[in-house]
Amino acid sequence: MKKILNDPFAYADETLQGLVRAYPQYYRLVEGTTRVIARAETPKNGKVGIVSGGGSGHLPIFTGYVGPGFLDAVASGDVFASPSADEMATAIRAADTGAGVLRLYGNYGGDVMNFDMAGDLAEMDGITCATVLLADDVASASLAEREKRRGVAGMVLAFKIAGAAAEAGLDLAGVTEVAQRAADGCRTMGVALSSCTVPQAGKPTFSLGEDEMEVGMGIHGEPGVMRGKLQTANQIADAMLDPILADLNLPRGAQVAVLVNSLGATPVEELFILYNRIADRLEAEGITPTRRIVGRYATSMEMAGVSLTLLPLDDTLDGFLAAPAECAFWKV
Repeated sequence: MKKILNDPFAYADETLQGLVRAYPQYYRLVEGTTRVIARAETPKNGKVGIVSGGGSGHLPIFTGYVGPGFLDAVASGDVFASPSADEMATAIRAADTGAGVLRLYGNYGGDVMNFDMAGDLAEMDGITCATVLLADDVASASLAEREKRRGVAGMVLAFKIAGAAAEAGLDLAGVTEVAQRAADGCRTMGVALSSCTVPQAGKPTFSLGEDEMEVGMGIHGEPGVMRGKLQTANQIADAMLDPILADLNLPRGAQVAVLVNSLGATPVEELFILYNRIADRLEAEGITPTRRIVGRYATSMEMAGVSLTLLPLDDTLDGFLAAPAECAFWKV
Protein backbone atom coordinates (compact mmCIF):
# COMPACT_ATOMS: atom_id res chain seq x y z
CA MET A 1 0.00 0.00 0.00
CA LYS A 2 1.33 3.44 -0.91
CA LYS A 3 -0.82 6.25 0.54
CA ILE A 4 -0.32 9.61 2.23
CA LEU A 5 -1.23 8.75 5.81
CA ASN A 6 -0.34 9.30 9.44
CA ASP A 7 -2.34 6.44 10.92
CA PRO A 8 -4.64 4.26 8.78
CA PHE A 9 -7.16 4.20 11.61
CA ALA A 10 -7.24 8.01 11.77
CA TYR A 11 -8.03 8.32 8.04
CA ALA A 12 -11.69 9.32 8.39
CA ASP A 13 -11.20 11.71 11.31
CA GLU A 14 -8.19 13.50 9.80
CA THR A 15 -9.95 13.80 6.43
CA LEU A 16 -12.95 15.52 8.01
CA GLN A 17 -10.76 17.78 10.13
CA GLY A 18 -8.82 18.86 7.06
CA LEU A 19 -12.00 19.42 5.04
CA VAL A 20 -13.47 21.66 7.72
CA ARG A 21 -10.25 23.65 8.12
CA ALA A 22 -9.81 24.04 4.35
CA TYR A 23 -13.38 25.26 3.80
CA PRO A 24 -14.62 26.86 7.05
CA GLN A 25 -17.00 29.00 5.00
CA TYR A 26 -19.03 25.85 4.18
CA TYR A 27 -18.44 23.21 6.86
CA ARG A 28 -18.24 22.83 10.61
CA LEU A 29 -17.92 19.85 12.90
CA VAL A 30 -20.96 19.65 15.15
CA GLU A 31 -19.86 20.33 18.71
CA GLY A 32 -18.97 17.20 20.65
CA THR A 33 -18.55 15.05 17.52
CA THR A 34 -15.76 14.05 15.15
CA ARG A 35 -17.95 12.58 12.42
CA VAL A 36 -20.92 14.92 11.99
CA ILE A 37 -20.55 17.79 9.53
CA ALA A 38 -23.09 20.62 9.32
CA ARG A 39 -23.37 23.86 7.42
CA ALA A 40 -21.09 26.60 8.68
CA GLU A 41 -24.09 28.88 9.04
CA THR A 42 -27.43 27.80 10.51
CA PRO A 43 -30.17 27.36 7.89
CA LYS A 44 -33.11 29.74 8.17
CA ASN A 45 -35.91 28.79 10.53
CA GLY A 46 -38.75 26.90 8.93
CA LYS A 47 -36.62 25.32 6.17
CA VAL A 48 -36.88 21.55 5.81
CA GLY A 49 -33.58 19.96 6.81
CA ILE A 50 -31.83 17.55 4.43
CA VAL A 51 -29.55 14.95 6.02
CA SER A 52 -27.46 12.18 4.54
CA GLY A 53 -24.72 9.86 5.67
CA GLY A 54 -22.55 6.92 4.81
CA GLY A 55 -19.04 5.63 4.93
CA SER A 56 -15.90 7.67 4.34
CA GLY A 57 -13.85 7.13 1.20
CA HIS A 58 -16.35 8.54 -1.29
CA LEU A 59 -15.64 12.29 -1.27
CA PRO A 60 -17.17 14.59 -2.38
CA ILE A 61 -20.16 12.43 -1.51
CA PHE A 62 -21.42 12.67 1.30
CA THR A 63 -19.86 15.40 3.41
CA GLY A 64 -18.73 17.51 0.46
CA TYR A 65 -22.31 18.36 -0.46
CA VAL A 66 -23.17 20.16 2.76
CA GLY A 67 -24.03 23.76 1.94
CA PRO A 68 -26.73 26.18 0.78
CA GLY A 69 -28.93 24.51 -1.82
CA PHE A 70 -27.65 21.09 -0.83
CA LEU A 71 -27.46 19.16 2.44
CA ASP A 72 -27.70 20.58 5.95
CA ALA A 73 -25.80 17.89 7.86
CA VAL A 74 -24.08 14.56 7.25
CA ALA A 75 -22.91 11.72 9.48
CA SER A 76 -19.76 10.03 8.22
CA GLY A 77 -18.53 6.57 9.20
CA ASP A 78 -15.20 4.83 8.85
CA VAL A 79 -14.07 3.96 5.34
CA PHE A 80 -16.91 2.07 3.64
CA ALA A 81 -18.68 1.65 6.99
CA SER A 82 -21.97 3.09 8.20
CA PRO A 83 -22.03 5.88 10.77
CA SER A 84 -23.64 4.98 14.07
CA ALA A 85 -27.31 5.65 14.82
CA ASP A 86 -26.25 8.19 17.45
CA GLU A 87 -24.15 10.10 14.89
CA MET A 88 -27.03 10.07 12.43
CA ALA A 89 -29.42 11.32 15.12
CA THR A 90 -26.98 14.12 15.91
CA ALA A 91 -26.96 15.10 12.22
CA ILE A 92 -30.78 15.13 12.18
CA ARG A 93 -30.88 17.38 15.24
CA ALA A 94 -28.28 19.71 13.67
CA ALA A 95 -30.40 20.03 10.51
CA ASP A 96 -33.72 20.61 12.23
CA THR A 97 -35.13 24.12 12.25
CA GLY A 98 -38.67 23.12 13.10
CA ALA A 99 -40.00 22.09 9.67
CA GLY A 100 -38.92 18.45 9.77
CA VAL A 101 -35.96 16.58 8.30
CA LEU A 102 -35.61 14.43 5.19
CA ARG A 103 -33.17 11.54 5.46
CA LEU A 104 -31.79 11.02 1.94
CA TYR A 105 -29.20 8.28 1.53
CA GLY A 106 -28.14 5.16 -0.33
CA ASN A 107 -29.69 1.72 -0.03
CA TYR A 108 -27.13 -0.12 2.12
CA GLY A 109 -28.11 -2.40 4.98
CA GLY A 110 -26.10 -0.68 7.72
CA ASP A 111 -27.16 2.81 6.68
CA VAL A 112 -30.83 1.80 6.51
CA MET A 113 -30.76 0.14 9.93
CA ASN A 114 -28.93 3.00 11.63
CA PHE A 115 -30.94 5.77 9.97
CA ASP A 116 -34.16 3.99 11.01
CA MET A 117 -32.95 3.99 14.63
CA ALA A 118 -31.74 7.58 14.32
CA GLY A 119 -35.17 8.62 13.07
CA ASP A 120 -36.76 6.99 16.12
CA LEU A 121 -34.35 8.86 18.41
CA ALA A 122 -35.02 12.18 16.67
CA GLU A 123 -38.78 11.72 16.75
CA MET A 124 -38.54 11.16 20.51
CA ASP A 125 -37.19 14.74 20.52
CA GLY A 126 -40.21 15.93 18.55
CA ILE A 127 -38.51 16.10 15.15
CA THR A 128 -40.64 14.88 12.24
CA CYS A 129 -38.62 12.78 9.78
CA ALA A 130 -39.16 11.40 6.31
CA THR A 131 -36.97 9.05 4.25
CA VAL A 132 -35.97 8.69 0.61
CA LEU A 133 -33.62 5.87 -0.37
CA LEU A 134 -31.47 5.98 -3.49
CA ALA A 135 -31.36 2.67 -5.35
CA ASP A 136 -29.95 3.66 -8.75
CA ASP A 137 -27.33 0.99 -9.52
CA VAL A 138 -28.86 -1.02 -12.37
CA ALA A 139 -26.15 -3.70 -12.08
CA SER A 140 -27.05 -4.71 -8.54
CA ALA A 141 -30.55 -6.09 -9.14
CA SER A 142 -33.11 -6.44 -11.91
CA LEU A 143 -35.80 -3.84 -12.54
CA ALA A 144 -38.34 -6.24 -11.03
CA GLU A 145 -36.34 -6.19 -7.78
CA ARG A 146 -35.41 -2.53 -7.91
CA GLU A 147 -35.83 -2.10 -4.16
CA LYS A 148 -32.70 -4.27 -3.72
CA ARG A 149 -30.46 -2.03 -5.82
CA ARG A 150 -27.55 -0.13 -4.28
CA GLY A 151 -27.39 3.64 -4.08
CA VAL A 152 -24.47 5.15 -6.00
CA ALA A 153 -23.70 8.38 -7.86
CA GLY A 154 -27.36 9.21 -8.48
CA MET A 155 -27.39 10.39 -4.88
CA VAL A 156 -25.59 13.56 -5.97
CA LEU A 157 -28.44 14.61 -8.26
CA ALA A 158 -31.03 13.77 -5.61
CA PHE A 159 -29.10 15.83 -3.02
CA LYS A 160 -29.10 18.81 -5.38
CA ILE A 161 -32.79 18.58 -6.21
CA ALA A 162 -33.94 18.01 -2.62
CA GLY A 163 -31.71 20.80 -1.34
CA ALA A 164 -33.08 23.25 -3.88
CA ALA A 165 -36.66 22.25 -3.08
CA ALA A 166 -36.04 22.87 0.62
CA GLU A 167 -34.42 26.24 -0.09
CA ALA A 168 -37.45 27.16 -2.23
CA GLY A 169 -39.67 26.73 0.84
CA LEU A 170 -41.46 23.46 0.08
CA ASP A 171 -42.73 21.68 3.18
CA LEU A 172 -41.50 18.24 4.25
CA ALA A 173 -44.09 16.40 2.17
CA GLY A 174 -43.25 18.51 -0.88
CA VAL A 175 -39.49 18.08 -0.54
CA THR A 176 -39.92 14.34 0.01
CA GLU A 177 -42.09 14.00 -3.11
CA VAL A 178 -39.58 15.81 -5.29
CA ALA A 179 -36.64 13.88 -3.84
CA GLN A 180 -38.48 10.58 -4.32
CA ARG A 181 -39.19 11.47 -7.95
CA ALA A 182 -35.50 12.17 -8.50
CA ALA A 183 -34.52 8.95 -6.73
CA ASP A 184 -37.02 6.93 -8.78
CA GLY A 185 -35.67 8.35 -12.03
CA CYS A 186 -31.93 7.91 -11.47
CA ARG A 187 -30.14 5.02 -13.16
CA THR A 188 -26.39 4.42 -12.79
CA MET A 189 -23.89 1.93 -14.18
CA GLY A 190 -20.18 1.73 -13.37
CA VAL A 191 -17.00 0.26 -14.83
CA ALA A 192 -13.83 -0.43 -12.83
CA LEU A 193 -10.31 -0.60 -14.24
CA SER A 194 -8.56 -1.13 -10.91
CA SER A 195 -9.33 -1.67 -7.25
CA CYS A 196 -9.16 0.73 -4.36
CA THR A 197 -7.27 0.02 -1.14
CA VAL A 198 -8.94 0.63 2.21
CA PRO A 199 -6.24 2.11 4.50
CA GLN A 200 -7.07 -0.11 7.44
CA ALA A 201 -6.93 -3.24 5.24
CA GLY A 202 -3.67 -2.24 3.55
CA LYS A 203 -4.28 -4.26 0.38
CA PRO A 204 -6.50 -3.92 -2.71
CA THR A 205 -10.16 -4.78 -2.15
CA PHE A 206 -10.14 -7.00 -5.25
CA SER A 207 -7.70 -7.91 -8.01
CA LEU A 208 -8.09 -6.99 -11.66
CA GLY A 209 -5.55 -7.76 -14.35
CA GLU A 210 -3.70 -4.98 -16.18
CA ASP A 211 -5.67 -5.78 -19.34
CA GLU A 212 -9.03 -6.31 -17.64
CA MET A 213 -12.10 -4.25 -16.74
CA GLU A 214 -15.17 -5.07 -14.69
CA VAL A 215 -18.64 -3.83 -15.57
CA GLY A 216 -21.19 -3.17 -12.87
CA MET A 217 -19.02 -3.32 -9.75
CA GLY A 218 -20.16 -1.48 -6.62
CA ILE A 219 -18.48 1.53 -5.09
CA HIS A 220 -17.14 -0.64 -2.26
CA GLY A 221 -15.68 -3.20 -4.66
CA GLU A 222 -18.79 -5.37 -4.80
CA PRO A 223 -18.63 -7.82 -7.73
CA GLY A 224 -19.95 -6.63 -11.07
CA VAL A 225 -21.90 -8.40 -13.77
CA MET A 226 -19.13 -8.95 -16.31
CA ARG A 227 -15.33 -9.08 -16.31
CA GLY A 228 -13.35 -9.06 -19.54
CA LYS A 229 -10.59 -7.48 -21.60
CA LEU A 230 -10.21 -3.71 -21.41
CA GLN A 231 -12.25 -2.16 -24.23
CA THR A 232 -12.15 1.15 -26.07
CA ALA A 233 -13.73 4.26 -24.58
CA ASN A 234 -16.67 4.01 -26.99
CA GLN A 235 -17.26 0.38 -26.04
CA ILE A 236 -17.08 1.26 -22.33
CA ALA A 237 -19.57 4.09 -22.83
CA ASP A 238 -21.92 1.67 -24.61
CA ALA A 239 -21.51 -0.92 -21.85
CA MET A 240 -22.78 1.63 -19.34
CA LEU A 241 -25.40 3.34 -21.48
CA ASP A 242 -27.13 0.28 -22.98
CA PRO A 243 -28.46 -1.19 -19.70
CA ILE A 244 -29.51 2.27 -18.48
CA LEU A 245 -31.50 3.00 -21.65
CA ALA A 246 -33.06 -0.45 -21.53
CA ASP A 247 -34.07 0.15 -17.91
CA LEU A 248 -35.51 3.64 -18.48
CA ASN A 249 -37.19 2.99 -21.86
CA LEU A 250 -37.22 6.72 -22.62
CA PRO A 251 -39.29 8.07 -25.53
CA ARG A 252 -37.74 10.20 -28.26
CA GLY A 253 -37.85 13.82 -27.16
CA ALA A 254 -37.04 13.01 -23.52
CA GLN A 255 -34.72 15.31 -21.61
CA VAL A 256 -32.16 13.97 -19.15
CA ALA A 257 -29.41 15.00 -16.79
CA VAL A 258 -26.17 13.15 -17.52
CA LEU A 259 -23.52 12.61 -14.83
CA VAL A 260 -20.19 11.12 -15.94
CA ASN A 261 -18.30 10.50 -12.72
CA SER A 262 -14.71 9.49 -11.99
CA LEU A 263 -14.45 6.83 -9.31
CA GLY A 264 -11.25 8.48 -8.07
CA ALA A 265 -8.23 7.85 -10.26
CA THR A 266 -9.63 8.29 -13.76
CA PRO A 267 -8.70 11.74 -15.14
CA VAL A 268 -11.31 14.20 -16.35
CA GLU A 269 -9.90 14.05 -19.88
CA GLU A 270 -10.97 10.43 -20.16
CA LEU A 271 -14.43 11.32 -18.86
CA PHE A 272 -14.85 13.76 -21.74
CA ILE A 273 -13.84 11.05 -24.23
CA LEU A 274 -16.63 8.93 -22.77
CA TYR A 275 -19.09 11.84 -22.82
CA ASN A 276 -18.38 12.37 -26.50
CA ARG A 277 -19.71 8.90 -27.25
CA ILE A 278 -22.61 9.21 -24.81
CA ALA A 279 -23.72 12.46 -26.46
CA ASP A 280 -23.65 10.79 -29.89
CA ARG A 281 -25.70 7.87 -28.63
CA LEU A 282 -28.29 10.06 -26.92
CA GLU A 283 -28.62 12.21 -30.02
CA ALA A 284 -29.23 9.10 -32.11
CA GLU A 285 -31.95 8.04 -29.64
CA GLY A 286 -33.63 11.47 -29.83
CA ILE A 287 -32.82 12.20 -26.17
CA THR A 288 -31.59 15.64 -25.11
CA PRO A 289 -28.96 15.91 -22.35
CA THR A 290 -30.29 19.14 -20.80
CA ARG A 291 -27.86 19.02 -17.83
CA ARG A 292 -24.33 17.72 -18.39
CA ILE A 293 -22.11 17.08 -15.38
CA VAL A 294 -18.62 15.64 -15.88
CA GLY A 295 -16.02 15.26 -13.14
CA ARG A 296 -15.27 13.68 -9.78
CA TYR A 297 -18.52 13.65 -7.76
CA ALA A 298 -18.79 10.25 -6.03
CA THR A 299 -15.58 8.27 -5.64
CA SER A 300 -14.32 4.98 -4.30
CA MET A 301 -10.94 5.95 -2.89
CA GLU A 302 -8.34 5.71 -5.69
CA MET A 303 -10.31 3.27 -7.86
CA ALA A 304 -9.76 3.78 -11.59
CA GLY A 305 -13.04 3.71 -13.40
CA VAL A 306 -16.17 5.65 -14.13
CA SER A 307 -19.90 5.66 -13.55
CA LEU A 308 -22.67 7.00 -15.75
CA THR A 309 -25.96 8.30 -14.34
CA LEU A 310 -29.03 9.37 -16.29
CA LEU A 311 -31.98 11.17 -14.71
CA PRO A 312 -35.07 11.93 -16.82
CA LEU A 313 -36.08 15.55 -16.27
CA ASP A 314 -39.33 17.44 -16.15
CA ASP A 315 -39.52 21.22 -15.70
CA THR A 316 -39.57 20.92 -11.90
CA LEU A 317 -36.54 18.63 -11.57
CA ASP A 318 -34.63 20.61 -14.20
CA GLY A 319 -35.34 23.86 -12.35
CA PHE A 320 -34.13 22.50 -9.04
CA LEU A 321 -30.96 21.14 -10.65
CA ALA A 322 -30.25 24.61 -12.03
CA ALA A 323 -31.11 26.46 -8.80
CA PRO A 324 -28.37 28.28 -6.85
CA ALA A 325 -26.23 26.11 -4.59
CA GLU A 326 -22.79 26.38 -3.12
CA CYS A 327 -20.33 24.04 -1.44
CA ALA A 328 -16.68 23.27 -1.98
CA PHE A 329 -17.46 20.83 -4.81
CA TRP A 330 -20.42 22.40 -6.65
CA LYS A 331 -21.41 25.97 -7.45
CA VAL A 332 -24.31 27.23 -9.52
